Amino acid sequence: MKDYSQIILVSDGASSLGNPGRAGIAFLLYDSKHSLIKKESRFVGITTNNVAEYLALIYGMQEALKLGTRELICYSDSELLIKQLKGKYKVRSHNLLLFYNQVKHLESLFEKVSFHHISRSYNTEADKLAKRAAKGMRGWVIAGDTSPEESPGTN
Repeated sequence: MKDYSQIILVSDGASSLGNPGRAGIAFLLYDSKHSLIKKESRFVGITTNNVAEYLALIYGMQEALKLGTRELICYSDSELLIKQLKGKYKVRSHNLLLFYNQVKHLESLFEKVSFHHISRSYNTEADKLAKRAAKGMRGWVIAGDTSPEESPGTN
């Protein structure tokens, strides 16, 4: 059985055609030797870029928990997200506070979690996957709705 006690999580969220707009998330999980374990992206509905950033992190953290990870090292190109999680910025948005609290809850389930800001140039794979997911329609997650009113390719 593979050792996933320490995982590196790289995440990104994107909102296309406006903010809020169609949003996608992506995360990549690597083991301690920097070998890719899993990458995932999905369309998450109509929301803001900041909500998508939080959702990408939350999905990635949940996947790391499934693998039995004890130590999680998180990287994101969202300065707002990282500074809020490190306590350098207050969470002023009531919408973001819900996601912030979810991340803090997930954080408590690991032995150790660290959050690091990286430049967009070091986050190209997650960025590309999140943007592609934002343009797609798979994974639509608005309660009671199976598709958006204005889906691409339909008139």
